[in-house]
Amino acid sequence: MLLQNKQVAIIGGGMGGLILARLLQLQNVNVKVYERDLNSEVRVQGSPLDLHEDSGLKAMKQANLLTEFYENIRPTASKARIVNQNFELKFDEHNIQKTAFEEISNNHTNSLENISKPRPEIDRSELRAILLESLLPETVVWNSQFLSMEKENQGWRLYFKNRKTIYADLVIAADGANSKVRSYLSTEKPIYSGITMIEGTIYNAKENAPNLFEFSKGGKVLALGNGQNIMYGTKRDGSLMFLLSTKIPENWLVESDLDFKDNQKIFEWFKEVYQDWSSEWHELFLSNELYFIPRPQYYFPLDQSWKTQENLSLIGDAAHRMPPFAGKGANLAMLDALELSECLTNNHFSDLKTAISYFEKRMLERAAEATKDTLRNGEQLHSKDALENLLSIFSKTKSY
Repeated sequence: MLLQNKQVAIIGGGMGGLILARLLQLQNVNVKVYERDLNSEVRVQGSPLDLHEDSGLKAMKQANLLTEFYENIRPTASKARIVNQNFELKFDEHNIQKTAFEEISNNHTNSLENISKPRPEIDRSELRAILLESLLPETVVWNSQFLSMEKENQGWRLYFKNRKTIYADLVIAADGANSKVRSYLSTEKPIYSGITMIEGTIYNAKENAPNLFEFSKGGKVLALGNGQNIMYGTKRDGSLMFLLSTKIPENWLVESDLDFKDNQKIFEWFKEVYQDWSSEWHELFLSNELYFIPRPQYYFPLDQSWKTQENLSLIGDAAHRMPPFAGKGANLAMLDALELSECLTNNHFSDLKTAISYFEKRMLERAAEATKDTLRNGEQLHSKDALENLLSIFSKTKSY
């Protein structure tokens, strides 16, 4: 096997990095995951994930974790309620008689229709826990923020903020959209999509945002109007996560004086930018247990490429950062992990460089198509007729 007697270092303990570690350990590969967080409880996990049969679920099956996955899914989390900016209900998936996981036609003529396809959803925290528990003890090395690395022998000497250093024969970057490892392989920079999202999290939402919490029915709410979006959903821990999505110039974050730790300032900004939206949405901003993160949406060039190395590769957002409007980010990361693990362990290749080259070619082709889809969806979701278009799609693919 190509990785026999070799040490693999995965930088980043997200879904892609963790499932890659699991898949490699099933093939008896020596692997460690280096994660900057102090422990598994430090970081607030994002919105629930819907895993796709041809990617996320495929990886979970190969990792022998499907049973654990289905034991932790949230059947209502995938059901959507669509409203306009005045909070008027236009579509309610909770009234549909089909089960949440019933297959619907794949013959889509419009990529936006993929948004309406139901898939099993799970909270990110639950999925991450499943993956962490599947690994051998001490596989994840916490408090290991990557700083730099330099070539040593046939591999790399890695340096971390905690002043520790390690040697690895093969490094896999799974450290997300702002990857620090990526620069050792590619110099291509991300492109601004024209859309910025502001993520908000309300803790104890049943008390702090009771009307919005009850209205969601444990699922998700999509609101479209005036070229803007609000999307929100609840999580098993009782929190509510929402996204404000609108077209804003790239330099807005730098030039604005917004302090994202000042909730009142964010509320005032919302009332100015979303001035045509009804006051029902103001409940998003009334809690003291409320936190915001700005998320400008970038993507890597569709034709990006780099020179393959025998001791370094990328997966997930580190390789193919893109906006979330096709729902493929985490799924692609998990599929990357599956295909890379197979290339490294299936004995079909004569050397590591050939195996990695084969993987990267397929990955970049797949990512380019997904990026096209998500950019197209982003434009449609922020268009003047976004609500009407989305309702038309749901009406075609759902029946009462």
